[in-house]
Amino acid sequence: MDGHIIVVGLGFGDEGKGAVVDALCHDGPVTSVVRFNGGAQAAHNVVVGDRHHTFSQFGSGTLAGVPTHLSRHVLVEPIALATESRELAELGVADPLRLLSVDADALLTTPIHVAANRAREDARGHARHGSCGKGIGETTWYGLLAARGAAPGAVVEGQEVIGVPGLPPTVGDCADPAVLRAKLDALARFYAPLIGPGPSVDDLVSLYRDFAGAVRVTTGDEVGRLADRGRLVFEGAQGVLLDQWRGFHPHTTWSTVTPDNARDLLGHRRAAVIGVTRTYHTRHGAGPFPTEDGGVLARFPERHNGTGEYQGAWRAGHLDAVLLRYAVDACGGVDGVAVTHLDAADLKVATAYDAPLPTADLTAFLAHRTPTLTDLPDPVTWLEHHLGVPVLVTGAGPDRADYAVRTPARR
Repeated sequence: MDGHIIVVGLGFGDEGKGAVVDALCHDGPVTSVVRFNGGAQAAHNVVVGDRHHTFSQFGSGTLAGVPTHLSRHVLVEPIALATESRELAELGVADPLRLLSVDADALLTTPIHVAANRAREDARGHARHGSCGKGIGETTWYGLLAARGAAPGAVVEGQEVIGVPGLPPTVGDCADPAVLRAKLDALARFYAPLIGPGPSVDDLVSLYRDFAGAVRVTTGDEVGRLADRGRLVFEGAQGVLLDQWRGFHPHTTWSTVTPDNARDLLGHRRAAVIGVTRTYHTRHGAGPFPTEDGGVLARFPERHNGTGEYQGAWRAGHLDAVLLRYAVDACGGVDGVAVTHLDAADLKVATAYDAPLPTADLTAFLAHRTPTLTDLPDPVTWLEHHLGVPVLVTGAGPDRADYAVRTPARR
């Protein structure tokens, strides 16, 4: 498969994006995997023989030897990144950090953001949003405050501003201890009413200075430079049904999951969009799920997902054609599909609900729907017919050997 590719999940996440990216990188020359949204909450599983890794910030092409670029749209968590680097080294990846470049403008997720995120989610009790507890939303929110000139007492994106915000710390600041210290001091003061004293700013400055010396920090149009050298695979995090703009609030991520960020990074260059779906739908944590079925959950036990302390329970249900079409439309269309979990059998698909999809109040609407279920025939044939695009990648098991990159038929 030639040309740049944008891989995006068409569900609530956990569709198999990591295995699809790995298959694409193994199939042909790829200059770099570019992450274009999300942060350390990503959990993309890749299995190659006796090696298994859950990719969080490194791109899922790493076991195929493909470098990763974390773009300015990614929220970078250096402590978790160092841990992931050690895990990859234990799997035989030589000096994983040499495979990594990071945009200087990417926001830093710190332990202060993580603590604030968890404090807010704990306070919600049974009304939890389903956060991963990794500080993603808090990093994005704090980054908005200075840009909007928010003052104490203001309400920004539904959350009250509890202090005087400073400029958000970025990856580029890690090489300038004075600037970084000032930003972290302001961050710690801002969140003290919510989390208390928090971690030592001195320790964080030292740690982040080491991080800046261990990775290649880039400025300017690094994605353009990489694109002009060869083929790029853009790896999305989460799923379109969790998108901050097109998902079902408040059970969404503070991230643009649709291909918009990737297209922005590419500029005038074209890329094919591949949407990833399982043969059945899944969801991790709270939120509407019209086709949820405990029987599906029992029939297809999950090897790499379970109940998360903050995210909540692992859930499964029948493939939902209504939401699948909604996700494709939210992407502005897709050029092809990757379908995973083809080893699942005796499946059903929801072809409609008991009422048409409205244009507003979708969360409340989806919470009370009865789907019309029919038997799902061959998923590949059905998806190509239903979506009108070719299935370009298939996966029938967890291992790379179970995946195939297909050549689209000429039309």
